[in-house]
Amino acid sequence: MSELIDRARAWEADDPDPDTRAHLDALLDAAGSGDEIAAAELADCFDGTLEFGTAGLRGALGPGPNRMNRAVVSRAAAGLAAWLADERGTGRVVVGYDARHKSDAFARDTAEVLEGAGIHALVLPGPLPTPVLAFAIRHLGCIAGVMVTASHNPPQDNGYKVYLGDGTQIVPPTDSQISARIDAVTSVAGLPRSDSWQVLGDEVRSAYLDACAALALPDSPREVRVAYTPMHGVGGDTVLQVLARAGYPAPAVVAAQFSPDPQFPTVAFPNPEEPGAMDLALELGTARGADVIVANDPDADRCAAAVPLRDGGGYRMLRGDEVGALLGWWIHQRALRSGRRLTGCYANSIVSSSLLSRMAAGYGVRHEETLTGFKWIGRIPDLTFGYEEALGYCVDPAHVGDKDGISAALLLVELVAALRAESRTVHDVLDDLAREFGLHATDQLSVRVTDLGVISAAMATLRGTPPTSLAGLAVESFEDLERGSAALPPTDGVRLRLAQDARVIVRPSGTEPKLKCYLEVVVPVAGDVDAARTVAAARLAQLKTDLAEALGLP
Repeated sequence: MSELIDRARAWEADDPDPDTRAHLDALLDAAGSGDEIAAAELADCFDGTLEFGTAGLRGALGPGPNRMNRAVVSRAAAGLAAWLADERGTGRVVVGYDARHKSDAFARDTAEVLEGAGIHALVLPGPLPTPVLAFAIRHLGCIAGVMVTASHNPPQDNGYKVYLGDGTQIVPPTDSQISARIDAVTSVAGLPRSDSWQVLGDEVRSAYLDACAALALPDSPREVRVAYTPMHGVGGDTVLQVLARAGYPAPAVVAAQFSPDPQFPTVAFPNPEEPGAMDLALELGTARGADVIVANDPDADRCAAAVPLRDGGGYRMLRGDEVGALLGWWIHQRALRSGRRLTGCYANSIVSSSLLSRMAAGYGVRHEETLTGFKWIGRIPDLTFGYEEALGYCVDPAHVGDKDGISAALLLVELVAALRAESRTVHDVLDDLAREFGLHATDQLSVRVTDLGVISAAMATLRGTPPTSLAGLAVESFEDLERGSAALPPTDGVRLRLAQDARVIVRPSGTEPKLKCYLEVVVPVAGDVDAARTVAAARLAQLKTDLAEALGLP
């Protein structure tokens, strides 16, 4: 314990934040008085360091190298500045931040350290969506961008994302190169700082609003009823202004979730995919008779949607793969309605449905498959549309090379309004796609853990004794993604291809303590789409059961 106390006191002396210094003092006093919970927390705060990777930094707020705090962020900014000086020379970096605890302070520290290193820092004028930051990098001609956000993580977390000058997130080996320079920083107190950084006006956000609103087809119907929630995040005002500029009626908004609130008081997890997170939005949509219910996650780079059931007896959430297929279809329709031929490339991550690849072939455009994350999708050459099943969609790659929940929301509203004018619904489109390309049904087995050893044990079990069949379907190939391939860089995951075009991918989450298993079955449709859905649902349910057993999960 004495060695831990010495490390903690040394850290405290170098910490620029009085809040985390006070927190650390309290932990030290409590641990010294025999408080076992405080002692455990103190040990965890100094149990290694937050790892800087392609997702930047993400973790719980608190003191010490294993938490998100101003000292950790200052070191990250210094490491980034050193890498930029070596690899990019001089230039400007734009910094954005959301409304989470300490986000504004982390942005200010980043700007001061960058400026002190001779790199001019431009800071967005307030808490804004991540897509605005991604847009600003290209719009301003910056050499990099930083976004302070933990996206849809719980309230106690924060994070730090790094983009390069092309507006896409970093990929290997850039992450390890920056990490090495972060490790070389010996003292936060010794870092040169400057207050010469610049706070931008509203012109960048206004340019983003204009670019986003301009996506809407000028002659497309505008009559539509929308219910919307930003889920206590920073997307609310931006979404309302985009819809207004594009000529759509103002949506009904979930008042209790509209203003940014870092505590996210009405949801257990501020993620539209989590059970209960959409309850208030669904209640509002039902009360207003909405044609579509739209939600953003807290930093508004993701978009979720719910639509009325066919019989009008409520709403159902669309899966991310369904929204991806609908947007892929609509982008093709938009080209046809504008008298253009669809060009470029469709792309999606390996854990997303294979339907988009079949649609791309049918539409005569190229398709590429990537690893998970928009750090890969966003850098596909000639990208026209890209998505991943975790509610991430890129519908305007010319302006934002990342997932953008605001432009995606606009195109969803446009799609629903156009269908409404034709007395059709998204269910009709999904049925049409199933008849043309086969019914592609997806599901997840997602296991949240407190002990990361559960994940490593499950992955070891799967690699050591892979199943020969699942849900009565023979396993036709076993691919350890850790080895990489000509098409994909290495990643921690396993892909099983089964008979009848079924597929399973198992991987640890890159941002949460979860083991995620992605399931897909494909059922040909002879005529009755609902019958095919019944077959697919039973097959997916059996896949879940058999896979959990193969992984050794309870």
